[in-house]
Amino acid sequence: MAYVTSATTKGGRNGRAMLDNGALALAMAAPKEIGGAGDGHNPEQLFALGYSSCYGQAILLIAKKYGLDGQAARVTCEVTLDQKDGGFALAVELKVAIPGADKDKLQQLVEEAHTVCPYSKATRGNIPVKLTVV
Repeated sequence: MAYVTSATTKGGRNGRAMLDNGALALAMAAPKEIGGAGDGHNPEQLFALGYSSCYGQAILLIAKKYGLDGQAARVTCEVTLDQKDGGFALAVELKVAIPGADKDKLQQLVEEAHTVCPYSKATRGNIPVKLTVV
C-alpha cells in the first residue's frame, strides 16, 4: 500500500505553500541569514519537522528491542543550509535523548533507526547526517 501526498508552492522561498488537500497552507520566506525577510517559514524548517517526526517513529518501532521507552524519546533534527561551491548544500544532525536510558543501548537504537527511517534512506549518500545521543 502506498501513501501519496502533494503540495504546491507559488513564489518559491518568498511565496505560499499549500498541501493540495487544503489542510495546511504556509507563508514562505527566505531566512534572514541568507538575505531574506525571515517573516515566514522556509523549506529547511519543514524538512526538520518531517525528518524529526519520521525518525522518531523509527525510534518508536525499534526501542523495545533495546529495552528502551520509545515514547519518552525526544528527536531534534537540526538542518543547516550552507553556501557551497557557488550554490547551497544541506546538512543534518539528529539528536536523540531518552531520559535515564543506557547510552550504549541508545546509541545502538539511534544507529538502527537510521537504517529504517525513510528520510534517512533518502538522504544517505546525498547529504551529511550526524547522529548524536544526548
